Amino acid sequence: MITIVIPCKNENYTLIKTIEAIPTTIPIIIADSSTDNTLDLIPPHIKVVSGGLPSIARNNGAKEVKTPYVLFLDADIYLKDSTTIDKCLYQLEANNLDLVTIKLTTFEIWYRWVHALFNIVQSISSKTRPFAVGGFMMFRTEAFWKLGGFNELDKVAEDYRLSMKVRPSKFKIINKTAYTSARRFKKKGIFYMVKLLVMCWLNRNNANFFTNDQNYWT
Repeated sequence: MITIVIPCKNENYTLIKTIEAIPTTIPIIIADSSTDNTLDLIPPHIKVVSGGLPSIARNNGAKEVKTPYVLFLDADIYLKDSTTIDKCLYQLEANNLDLVTIKLTTFEIWYRWVHALFNIVQSISSKTRPFAVGGFMMFRTEAFWKLGGFNELDKVAEDYRLSMKVRPSKFKIINKTAYTSARRFKKKGIFYMVKLLVMCWLNRNNANFFTNDQNYWT
């Protein structure tokens, strides 16, 4: 019923933990562009395709998906609750939705308030313009391609750009939580990450903002 696509670049410290939390019955496709030994750690039964920036990597993986549903999952997301995927899949089917997402938090307590703030913004925005993060985006595969997939020109917030195309009536935030690393906050700083969130919202109708990486990858 579902395939998981994981974009990956130099994730040798997080990828295996992410994979181990996924039920073994679900096929996984990894879109890899690693320059370290990450590729050597990927189990042989998992399909690997070429990666790149997240928008390109996710699309490359999605092209290989043959199932009715696809879950885009980041390589540093840990699904602590084993029922998360099943519950999301049930909601997609039962309510004929196009996209569902969940709440995210981090293992490190100091950074949890930032995720809590984001989850509030996400919930408010869902009433008028869906906001799902690429860390966990479960799509009806047909709907994903009808929306055109991820815009490969986008270098930042490509997940937001795609999710806000979904009609609010076809979107739902499921009451489940996954854990992620705090590395983005450590690398770029909390102020930068909060500012980027605000700027993405302010520029939601400005395509040029998203095709510039906003120094996110430096």
